[in-house]
Amino acid sequence: MAATELARAVAVIMDGNGRWADQRGLPVAEGHRAGTKALRRTVEAAIDLGVESLAVYAFSTENWARPVDEVEDLMEIFGDTIVRELPDLAKEGVRVRFVGRRDRAPAGLLAQMEALEAETVDNDKLRLWICFDYGGRGELVEAVRQIVTAGVDPADVDDELVA
Repeated sequence: MAATELARAVAVIMDGNGRWADQRGLPVAEGHRAGTKALRRTVEAAIDLGVESLAVYAFSTENWARPVDEVEDLMEIFGDTIVRELPDLAKEGVRVRFVGRRDRAPAGLLAQMEALEAETVDNDKLRLWICFDYGGRGELVEAVRQIVTAGVDPADVDDELVA
């Protein structure tokens, strides 16, 4: 495929890390750590291929329902990844943005996220969108809340309004 035929925007759902670890007799956290290494390889490949925008679905709203120790491990792994992996990618021209809810992120992790976004704001080789605490259900609930709060007549609710 010629460079002009490549997708300019790609999205990846990071899924199966726990199953990967389980199949190898490893703790779930080791699967998540392996996932961050796979993410790095994926970002580097996207840069090499000339992809403009890469969205990575890393932590959904539903992930908060996982066991407390696994969620704590995930938050720690996110922080470690920001420190260990993402600075090198930033030097390669990657602009990092976190999308999704931030109000439930631990304070230290939130500060790391904001600092990385600020550090990479002028980079333009690849836009890396890390979806954190995102979810379609949550978005729908928020849309319905706004509709109800606005006092919209049920007959006036349509696709365009929900969008």
